[in-house]
Amino acid sequence: MDFLKTLLEQQPLMTLFLTIAVGYFVGEINIKGFSLGVGAVLFVALAAGWFAPKSAPAPMIGALGLSLFLYTVGVQYGKQFFLGLTSAAGRRANLLALIGVLCAGAASVAIQKIMQLNPGYALGLFSGSGTSTAALQAAIATLGNDDAAVGYSVSYPFGVAGPILLLYLAFMVLAPKIKTASNAGLEILEIGLRNPAFCGKTLAEAVTALPANVQIVAVRSAHHNAPATPELVLTENDVVLAVSPNESALAEARKSLGEAAPGRVLRDRGDLDYLRVFASRANVVGRMLGELKLPDGSIVAHVRRGDADVMPSPDLILEYGDRVGLLTQRAAFPALRTFFGDSIKGTAEFSYISVGLGMALGFLVGAIQIPLPGFGKLALGLCGVLIVALVLGKLRRTGGINWTMPLPANLVLRNLGLTIFLAQVGMASGPKFAATVSQTGLLMLALGAIVLLALAAPILILGLLVYRLPYDEVAGIVAGACGNPAILAFANKLTPTDKPDIGYAMIFPAMTIVKILFVDIVPGLW
Repeated sequence: MDFLKTLLEQQPLMTLFLTIAVGYFVGEINIKGFSLGVGAVLFVALAAGWFAPKSAPAPMIGALGLSLFLYTVGVQYGKQFFLGLTSAAGRRANLLALIGVLCAGAASVAIQKIMQLNPGYALGLFSGSGTSTAALQAAIATLGNDDAAVGYSVSYPFGVAGPILLLYLAFMVLAPKIKTASNAGLEILEIGLRNPAFCGKTLAEAVTALPANVQIVAVRSAHHNAPATPELVLTENDVVLAVSPNESALAEARKSLGEAAPGRVLRDRGDLDYLRVFASRANVVGRMLGELKLPDGSIVAHVRRGDADVMPSPDLILEYGDRVGLLTQRAAFPALRTFFGDSIKGTAEFSYISVGLGMALGFLVGAIQIPLPGFGKLALGLCGVLIVALVLGKLRRTGGINWTMPLPANLVLRNLGLTIFLAQVGMASGPKFAATVSQTGLLMLALGAIVLLALAAPILILGLLVYRLPYDEVAGIVAGACGNPAILAFANKLTPTDKPDIGYAMIFPAMTIVKILFVDIVPGLW
């Protein structure tokens, strides 16, 4: 055992990746439907840190992992984040998260008063239950000692495991029916024009009378197919090729226009043919479809992003790796492949310039000291990376710099950053966690559990039972309020939608600021 301990401590990077491998193996163990997933990496890391205290890699490695995670989440969900802030649902989600954080703060203050606990321990319990390193750093700076680190080391594992367990129990008890986005693809229908009311109208005028999610991409007239253009005039017996993600919407369009005419457009490839290309050229990625000047009058009929089909529209911004379906003449195929790039490598390529600039700007924002009259100064820390990434994710492109990245590359970077962070922070916290538990017995563990329940339970109760929100939306609120990426990863495992990610990105920055303000203000009141 001494040999193994010495080996682990002499090779910290080997120990880090061994911890990740064992953590993922443990996370895949399924007991009656429950498994920890990536969260198991943290607990294996705690054990590794306890067994070999000197094996923990430098804190910068953990900070790098967490910053990669925060940046990739922000860049992907920036647009949804800002839309959420302006919606009633977004404001309600932030209110629920705020209630949970304030309840946890009240519980830590009550524990300090009732138990006559060291104030630093109480603030550490609050910071650890919210898994907020930024709040811990603020507490240490405010108190002038590292007492908060003791409470933090005890409650941090509860701050990760507790919400995961509560989310799992709520999922098992409520058995929610989660509506997932359909990935079946866009439906197509060829419709013969029989309604005289549409004859003589331009296509732009006719579309206004159809369901909003129906788009006409081609028209067959006088035995020839042509791309659909707004100024094209419809005549009786024309056949239109309509696409929509909703089959019932196509049925409604058929009733308005005339009758189904299967095969009339698609069987004739003489004038128009179908081509699918990868968007991988820098000049088209990050631009709206309406800005692109396609060769030879071609038209975008279909875009597939990741596992989902996206309706083409003039304001749709292309991303690396998008698969673009086009209606065009066969002679234009080579020109279109050149125009879009058509490289499968585009699914994994992104601009290191944009990532480097974005993360550097995020670290700069996080380092800015914001003065708070009467309470000192506030620094956002790594939360600045997420805030900048959210802004860049909304902008998508600035001049010649494209801030987005393909979904596959985003997921790889995100999961890599998450696992490195969990492994490093667990290995670093292992010795202090074991020492605190051995000195205080079960008392500090119980207090940490109480603070955690005060944080997560109100959100679950209010969200699921009072407001009756969808489970995946509440899971995102819990993940954002509690803050740890492992909770978000577990929520994503339970709910195959993007609502947990959006909720996390929408709530985490504001709740991090609230936690920092709390540990700055409360000592002044004491």
